[in-house]
Amino acid sequence: MSSGCTSLTSPISGIPARRLPPQFFAPPKNNLVPVDISLLSQEAPRNYILDSDDVLGVYIEGVLPFNAPDVTPQLPPVHFPDADSTLPPSIGFPIAVAEDGTISLPLVEPIDVRGMTIDQVRELVRQAYIKAEILKDEKARPVVTLIKERTYDVIVVRQDQSLTQNEVNSGSSVQRGSFQGASGSIVKLPAYQNDVLHALMQTGGLPGVTAKNEVKILRASQEDKMRRMEMVAQHYREQERQRQLNPCFCPPQIPEDDTAIRIPLRIPPGAVPNIRPQDVLLKSGDIIYIESRDREVFYTGGLLPGGEHPLPRDYDLDVLGAMAIAGTGVSSQVGGGGGGGLSASSVGGVPPGRLFILRKTPCEGQVVIEVDLAAATNDPRQRPLVQAGDILVLQYKCEEEVLNFGLGTFFTYGIQELLRN
Repeated sequence: MSSGCTSLTSPISGIPARRLPPQFFAPPKNNLVPVDISLLSQEAPRNYILDSDDVLGVYIEGVLPFNAPDVTPQLPPVHFPDADSTLPPSIGFPIAVAEDGTISLPLVEPIDVRGMTIDQVRELVRQAYIKAEILKDEKARPVVTLIKERTYDVIVVRQDQSLTQNEVNSGSSVQRGSFQGASGSIVKLPAYQNDVLHALMQTGGLPGVTAKNEVKILRASQEDKMRRMEMVAQHYREQERQRQLNPCFCPPQIPEDDTAIRIPLRIPPGAVPNIRPQDVLLKSGDIIYIESRDREVFYTGGLLPGGEHPLPRDYDLDVLGAMAIAGTGVSSQVGGGGGGGLSASSVGGVPPGRLFILRKTPCEGQVVIEVDLAAATNDPRQRPLVQAGDILVLQYKCEEEVLNFGLGTFFTYGIQELLRN
């Protein structure tokens, strides 16, 4: 007791890891496999299908542009696509597809081209001028090309700022808020590239390890916005009503937003991902949200160096690995072990052999898990996985501190007295 035995002065009562009920264990994630990223893109049709906001190039000899019979016809303009476009060069005067899906050409009624290919539109234009007796059959040779495909403006918000090289070299411990380097951008996606995969590729690729293993999509429709706000308001109204009836009411977590689309990026082996083709299609105004994992951390204390450490995203971390991340491996010596400030670490003292995991439970509860490090070293079943919010406290057992105190006292004073005599 005079040596300051922490097992007596600062006792912690815990449940041995071998006796812990299954519901208190963290779920494993070592067996998760990446989804097929081709599911995040759409399959483009063999021939481009027209819709509103497409821009066509149209040239009709003698009509567009008009020229007198005795005048040499004007050559159509040539358009070269942008550097990042996959379209070939096109010719003709630009004609935009209207909101109702029609194009307006001289001397004929508007022509509905929505849902048609370029070849089909060319034949429609030809038949329209023949039917209106403006061109003869042998003279009707219109040219129709695609100058610019329609685009969709999508907002991408990412919170997966990577750690700098200095932070990586200095260790895994980070300060709260270092994950919150959100970046946002508006990307223009051409038709048949307006999907999740193309939006991610234009803004930095798949989510990094500092982000959750999922992609969240918020639709831009006003109906979805109202449903999201009503869901949150209804949840808090129900909480207030239950709290008035029962002061000890334990509020449940906010339910998942059913208007948002969550696309997992890792799934259990053999599972079929629930990713529908319409889920990955994006429209103008949609928001792609890559959420950070800044809350997925664990804490260390006691004989472990105090700190906050991020949890790995794609693999499991047990208590022995967590101790190594904190800077103290199993059977490693620690400074300041019992003995009233005297440590036997310099003479091969006994390392601490007991680790406590303080784990939160629903309704602000807590369960304390006791891990015998000697048993955990030999039995993987006694090495619980660390989960977000855990607090790891390393302590000596009472007999270990007494033994270290005795060793430290002997080597400090006993040998000195022997030499003196």
